[in-house]
Amino acid sequence: MKELSMAQLQEYLKLKYDNGQTSTGLFMKLVEEVGEVAEVINQLEGRKAHTDTHSLEKELVDVIHYTVAIASINNIDLSSAIIEKDKQASVKYNQTPDLETFLS
Repeated sequence: MKELSMAQLQEYLKLKYDNGQTSTGLFMKLVEEVGEVAEVINQLEGRKAHTDTHSLEKELVDVIHYTVAIASINNIDLSSAIIEKDKQASVKYNQTPDLETFLS
């Protein structure tokens, strides 16, 4: 299986949703998928009866898909944003290493 970079995923999703799709429409799908993740987790942890064939893996992929799609159509470079946000959190919570240091 081929490896996928964040940049490649963003480029692909920007192309895929370059049809006038709005952040609002994608966000509504994201909220729906987050609800499905909650359902699966509740089933896996015994808080709800297991009633369907949804898998946690597939539902998490859907959440990532719509999150990255929203970023892509809004021209947000997620790789840079994640590294910068982690740097801020590392300082705030006095944690080491930060992601940028970890990657180097």
